Amino acid sequence: MKRYEQFADEIATLIRQGVLAPGERIPSVRQASRHYGISPSTVFQAYYLLENQGLIRARARSGYFVREHARRLMDEPGVSIQPADPAEVEVSELVFSVLDSLQDASTVPFGSAFPSPELFPLSRLASSMARGLRELSPREVIADMTTGHPDLRRQIALRYMLGGIQLPMDELVITNGAMEALNLGLQCVTRPGDLVAIEAPAFYASLQVLERLELKAVEIPVHPREGIDLDILEARLAKLPIKACWFMSHLQNPLGASLSEERKADLYGLLKRYRVPMLEDDVYAELYFGSTPPTPVKWFDDEGLVMHCGSFSKCLAPGYRVGWVAGGRYAPALSRLKLMTTISPSIPAQAAIADYLQHGGYDRHLRKLRHALEAQQAAMLAAADRHFPAGTRLTRPGGGYFLWVEFPERVDSLRLFRMALDQGVSLAPGPIFSATQGFRHCARLSHGHPWTARSERAMETLGQLLASF
Repeated sequence: MKRYEQFADEIATLIRQGVLAPGERIPSVRQASRHYGISPSTVFQAYYLLENQGLIRARARSGYFVREHARRLMDEPGVSIQPADPAEVEVSELVFSVLDSLQDASTVPFGSAFPSPELFPLSRLASSMARGLRELSPREVIADMTTGHPDLRRQIALRYMLGGIQLPMDELVITNGAMEALNLGLQCVTRPGDLVAIEAPAFYASLQVLERLELKAVEIPVHPREGIDLDILEARLAKLPIKACWFMSHLQNPLGASLSEERKADLYGLLKRYRVPMLEDDVYAELYFGSTPPTPVKWFDDEGLVMHCGSFSKCLAPGYRVGWVAGGRYAPALSRLKLMTTISPSIPAQAAIADYLQHGGYDRHLRKLRHALEAQQAAMLAAADRHFPAGTRLTRPGGGYFLWVEFPERVDSLRLFRMALDQGVSLAPGPIFSATQGFRHCARLSHGHPWTARSERAMETLGQLLASF
């Protein structure tokens, strides 16, 4: 272990043992540097790591504090899949059967893929829609259809610039949500029968895309904290004719894993060495906890190999279906392919989001959203600790609104899913996140809705159902 990792592990042990209690202030950077005989930069690295692990949080001008949910009995899951041969993907029927059952508004939405609409500034967006339409000329409605609304592309490019990425506007293609961006990207670089490296577990929609395009999945294990296994990825790239990678480098769905900046650089090094393009699915980029924005793999992309895909669906306007792809060397092909398919997302929706980004206080909204999601995560973690059986393991993501739960081996999450629905509680069972329908004893739970007494009762219900296995 590196020195900052050793120091972070020492602090984490003190937290888990209760020596540092929830809510307690940990030593300042200066105090820790002096007491432990290490440099301030080493302390900073350790504290950033502890933030990403969900154990501490920074408070402006006050220092670092132990999170309220940090001292828990439950461990994190391990890596539970081994490399396998490339697989045909056949999950759509299972996924559709699960998703169809989540439509009942009376069901507690632990299986939902979206945060609550209550967390979004929908009335302010409506005002932006009205103003954007007033300022939209009839000519612009037609002229901007293929390239995307210029004000929106300008605002997105500005946010890239603030993150340290100089991105020309003509590299941006506006799409109907990130899912279309990812679909177009795969179609640009693959043909039926090709191999695509994906995460395991993987977001079920990525599996459905591979199935629809008749592509084969090469599953790369994901560690719940460190992200994809780069050693296994390198071995697979060296052995197999992989045509593309589809990865979430930050807050991976469903595990919530985030690659460190160093590991993102190493990942990009592999892409360059083997000349393999990557679709970077980064729809949760704005939902980090703490004070440090993530750096995408796109930041390292000096040869245009990364198609960086984003969306406003998870952080601002789910119903507007506005996303984008920064396509690198593939931008012209992406633009042509989009023209051949859906032509354009809604111009009024693009105008509304462009106006909101410029005038609506987007960053203020994001801070409020992150604080709400962090509090809801703490509530769900605490409830799981109270109600779930011994041997249960949970992730502790540094952002987003999902927890990945690894139940004892005896639990069948598909059966649990059906039992829970009968009790008015939804969840997302593990097999829908696997090309081979693995992860049978795992599930994804969402804390994207405000926590209420009903949420607590739902966790208690799940605990009672788990006791029956």
